[in-house]
Amino acid sequence: MNFIYVKGLALAAVSCLGSFAAMAEGYQVNTLSSSQLGMGHTGIAMKLGAESQFFNPAGMAFMENRVEASASLNAVMPYAKAIVNGKTYKTDNDVSTPFSVFGAFSILDNLKAGISVYTPYGSSINWTDNWPGATLNQSVKLAAYTVQPTVAWRIIPGLSVGAGLTLTWGDVNLNKGLISGGELDAMLSALGMAYRFGEITPASVNLNGRAGIACGVNLGAMYDISDHVTAGVNFRSKSLMKVKAGKTEVKYATSDPAILGLLSSKLDGISKTEFSAEMPLPATLGFGASWHNSRVVVDLEAQLTFWSAYKSLDIAFEGASQFDQHLEKNYHNSWLVRGGVEWNVTPRLDLRAGMMVDFSPCDREFYNPETPGMTKIEPTLGLTFRPIQNLGINAGVMYVAGLGEDNASYTSPNILTGQPTVFTADYNVHSWIASVGVSLAF
Repeated sequence: MNFIYVKGLALAAVSCLGSFAAMAEGYQVNTLSSSQLGMGHTGIAMKLGAESQFFNPAGMAFMENRVEASASLNAVMPYAKAIVNGKTYKTDNDVSTPFSVFGAFSILDNLKAGISVYTPYGSSINWTDNWPGATLNQSVKLAAYTVQPTVAWRIIPGLSVGAGLTLTWGDVNLNKGLISGGELDAMLSALGMAYRFGEITPASVNLNGRAGIACGVNLGAMYDISDHVTAGVNFRSKSLMKVKAGKTEVKYATSDPAILGLLSSKLDGISKTEFSAEMPLPATLGFGASWHNSRVVVDLEAQLTFWSAYKSLDIAFEGASQFDQHLEKNYHNSWLVRGGVEWNVTPRLDLRAGMMVDFSPCDREFYNPETPGMTKIEPTLGLTFRPIQNLGINAGVMYVAGLGEDNASYTSPNILTGQPTVFTADYNVHSWIASVGVSLAF
């Protein structure tokens, strides 16, 4: 039994680390500007000044002001439910608060530079400790941070290019059940010990890791086809997030000396083991076109995310290579399409509306409740109010509506028998995202 339990903890660590990348799919870089959020988070073919550093660095080359700065704070309120054997289970999530700060200045009329700090990935999900899928996931908290210095050059009046260096790191905190109450009850019964855990998860593991800095690039080009039409292209490279020395800690839901002694004798030995793993933040390639006049902007875009880079997750345990794991993920590339419109109602007020459709990269047989990766439809609204000429107050709201996925399954080894165990559920998710920000120009 000792080998089985320790192997089970290794598998738990692998599954939890998988959440780090899966969360990226669930809440991927769609909250990085209060103003653009209201317009479907478009910007590849728009001249957004300092904020172009993320959407398309080439757009910053058209900045007319000497200095621009903006900041946004978001509140992400996700909700998910799973139906298992006819019973509904709901998440109890905290509000996540991704943010962004952009600053840019003019070096020459056709040469601009800037720096930005933003959270391209960040969210949380909490299924609670004692639900049927606890051995797959109880809770996840994820935060990733990027610093990006950027330069942009307008080569000729209507053509520009831009490049940014992305430096990204992150923190992840996960909890996962190691054994279900039913499994332990059966084991205790076989040993002649009377106890009933039922739906209570007897033992869980907490994994806490920090990914070191991963480097990448954010490149773009923009071209004015005519006075009213602009086209843009943006490429963000893949980055590898590496956890080099993650920590594990086992927690128990009983104080019974006999049962606690049995569990701890099997699990405490690996509780302080360090683990290392690598997870890709996939590359993206986006195309956009906008039509604009003095009062209206309409923008349409398509972005391909190269999720095929996430074929598997490998994890190595220091001093315990016999428990190293290789977990298949088999994600496929997926598209995000979006569009938006902005209307300059008065010199002081802009109104915006937009829509995104985010297609899932996850196949039905690889669904894990850390974040069900279904296709989502995301309408948005927003505005900017300028109380004075150089100051803008921005606000945006987005509703994320998952299309649902029935009979979605995930297969993992049973820690008692080592045999594959299939967990199946009907999933649905939705989320509200509210954003407020401020922008300055001089």
